Amino acid sequence: MAGETAGARLPAAHVSKTVVEERSDTTAERHDGRLAVVQQLLKAHGVHSYAVHTISLKLSGDDGQPIPLGEPKLYAPELVVHGDAGRVVTVTMGARSGCYLVSLPGSTPQTVREARQVADLILTAQPGGGS
Repeated sequence: MAGETAGARLPAAHVSKTVVEERSDTTAERHDGRLAVVQQLLKAHGVHSYAVHTISLKLSGDDGQPIPLGEPKLYAPELVVHGDAGRVVTVTMGARSGCYLVSLPGSTPQTVREARQVADLILTAQPGGGS
């Protein structure tokens, strides 16, 4: 899972990308809106984050020959939070549950139901315990 943003390779701390199901524009928009709530809560505490949107297009066939563009795969949006010493927290939405999946450095992803809880988890994970 190699995501790229502004030419910089994102660390492996990312939660595995989830393909949003067919007719996914509204699902992706809903997930994006919920991540924006977390982003605003973090911004109020001076924590910078950004959203990552990934669309995959297959550009060649199995034989290496170019093929017409097929249906793009739209991946669930992710919220990326950079902390001190290059620590990265990634937040995405569960494909079916609608819960937040929070990936803190050095731990398995945690499932969280409320945006405020996500922000609190990220803020307490920051060195010094947040603002």
